[in-house]
Amino acid sequence: MAVRDGDGWVECRCGDRHWGKHGAAGLLIFRSDEVLLQHRAPWVHNGDTWGIPGGARDSHESSLDAALRESFEEIGIDTSLVIAMFSHLDDHVDWRYETIVARVTGDLGDFQKNHETLDLKWFKLSEVGSTQLHPSFSRSWPRLKELLLENNY
Repeated sequence: MAVRDGDGWVECRCGDRHWGKHGAAGLLIFRSDEVLLQHRAPWVHNGDTWGIPGGARDSHESSLDAALRESFEEIGIDTSLVIAMFSHLDDHVDWRYETIVARVTGDLGDFQKNHETLDLKWFKLSEVGSTQLHPSFSRSWPRLKELLLENNY
C-alpha cells in the first residue's frame, strides 16, 4: 500500500488555508448536459455545500490518480467507467487544485457514499450556479462550464 503523505494544511500566500500538502484534485463527472455534484457533509472544510469529490494529492500521485482515488473513496464510483477528457488548474503558486473533467462511459449504478458525502445529484449545466456551491468550485465553475460547452460535451 502506498504511503498517504498528502493530508495537511498549506498556508497559501493568497491568504487562505488549503487542504493538501502536495495540492489537491477532484473529479467533475459529466454526461450529456449534466454534471454529478456531491453534497458535502457539514463537518468537512467548506461543508454543507455542493462540489465535486476530491481531496489531497499524495506526493507519488498524479492529479488524475488522486481525483480517481478520492472519487472512489467518497462516492464509491467504478472509476473504469469514466474517461478523463481535460483538466482545469487553479494554480496559487504554493498550492494547486486540478479539476479533472471526465465523461461517463456506462451506468455508474448505485453510489457508496462515505461519511464525507450527504448526497449526490446530477445537475443540468444551467442549474449548477443556482445552488450553494463550495467556494473554490464556485470560482472555477464558470470556466469549467465554458470549456464543457466549447468542446460540445
